[in-house]
Amino acid sequence: MIRVLAPLPVLLPLVGAAAALLVGGRHPRIQRTLSILVLAAVLTVSVALLLLADADGAAAVSVGGWPVPLGIVLVVDRLSALMLVVAATVALGVLVFAVGQGAADGDEETPISIFHPTFLILIGGVANAFLAGDLFNLYVGFEILLTASYVLLTLGGSAPRIRAGITYIVVSLLSSLLFLAAIGLVYASTGTVNLAQLAGRLAELPDGTRLLLQSMLLIAFCIKAAVFPLSAWLPDSYPTAPAPVTAVFAGLLTKVGVYAIIRTQTLLFPGGALDQVLMWAALATMLVGILGAVAQTDVRRILSFTLVSHIGYMVFGIALASTAGLAGAIFYVVHHIAIQTTLFLVAGLMERQGGSTGVNRLGGLAAASPLLAVLYFVPAMNLAGIPPFSGFIGKLGLLEAGVADGGWLPIVLVAGGAVTSLLTLLAISRVWSRAFWRPPAQAGGQEPVSAATGDRTAARRAAWQRHTAVATATAPVTDGLGPDRERQRPLRPLPRVMVGSTAAMVVVTVGLTVLAGPLYGVAQRAAEDLLDRGPYISAVFGEQEVP
Repeated sequence: MIRVLAPLPVLLPLVGAAAALLVGGRHPRIQRTLSILVLAAVLTVSVALLLLADADGAAAVSVGGWPVPLGIVLVVDRLSALMLVVAATVALGVLVFAVGQGAADGDEETPISIFHPTFLILIGGVANAFLAGDLFNLYVGFEILLTASYVLLTLGGSAPRIRAGITYIVVSLLSSLLFLAAIGLVYASTGTVNLAQLAGRLAELPDGTRLLLQSMLLIAFCIKAAVFPLSAWLPDSYPTAPAPVTAVFAGLLTKVGVYAIIRTQTLLFPGGALDQVLMWAALATMLVGILGAVAQTDVRRILSFTLVSHIGYMVFGIALASTAGLAGAIFYVVHHIAIQTTLFLVAGLMERQGGSTGVNRLGGLAAASPLLAVLYFVPAMNLAGIPPFSGFIGKLGLLEAGVADGGWLPIVLVAGGAVTSLLTLLAISRVWSRAFWRPPAQAGGQEPVSAATGDRTAARRAAWQRHTAVATATAPVTDGLGPDRERQRPLRPLPRVMVGSTAAMVVVTVGLTVLAGPLYGVAQRAAEDLLDRGPYISAVFGEQEVP
């Protein structure tokens, strides 16, 4: 059964994208319905794959019937199936949010005829990367999702988006070229790019050659995962895109890079030659990222820097190379995909409600929209790792794994992780206190914006003014002229579909806490399989001897 279902997470989005493109211009409602149904089907198939993989173990399918290792192999194990489930979940939530935004804005920000097919292609590329059983197919998966992301990032054609898109494209192309060069060297050295076959052949290479190949692959994946010092591109690229695009980028794209690091480090290079380098990179990623977040005054940039920072937790777990460390890293990847996506959706709602994402320009959002305050507070506390949320559970698992390791460097990382968590709480609490609880009369200070974001901020404010001009709801706001003098400020009602999809994502993040026990159990079993390597290799080659 698992072999029948395995190709569907890739095929369904790609076929759906073709169908959505055909009907898009003339039948936008059909296109929206089709896109949502496709992602719902992908989610259903992914859940089935996870249940089957957890019960029966890993399985592989050779596409086109070609014998292994000549053909394209898709491998479903606990890790890949778990990643498919969380990816399909957040993609469905973001797509519904985008549909609501399109209905509210007349599709000005995200042209529907282009957005939906491109979004489905992006998800198809993500699924292909998770299921890829060879390095070249993993490269193809990256290129599919990156090509789609180039289009999504520059939707609307504004100058800030084009500038950010150029930076993103250049960095992505450099990492892809490095990845492709590494694949060429791997094939020249071993005669194969099949991951299961490479697990044995790479061990036969000289230490220097193996270290070179590992370093090239690791650098390429660290660029894609935004690991310091290869993360400077992210905070300037993501915040310029429309809210749903930013949300899916922040939630998914960097985690595909993290997934590639987990897969290659455990399956191809289990010796731990670069574990200490990864630990130092994890520590720097945590601290530099969170210090950048503390220094920001724009909600999206704060979230972008926390995104970079919390990648460090995942890299820390990978570098520990233990069952506990990998289990913590896998659990934290799942948690962070959902949390980061949700917070960027909330940031989009905050921008609609207040006309800006600048913390110094926002105020009184809790009084204006108590529901919005709840939607921000729950995932924000989860991101900061406040008990009993899943963020606390994931961090606790990683810190316990670091203490159990016993080395001085893991202990330093444990301390760094604790400091990062406290600074995360500081950064998101500042947004909470200023944007939600500060009286509106005290807001409105000038935001220090760069040239790349100035046009975007002005455009947001102009859009807010257009919408508030026709809004009918009002709320009292103190104008600062006296304790008894008030003026009426028009409030912009939030679209129900956007609020509903964001609320659903908040429920998903809470569900991660409620189901933390079973989920952590799956992560634990996935980590054991990764370190064993036998289940993956057996799934690909079966009973035959690995050539």
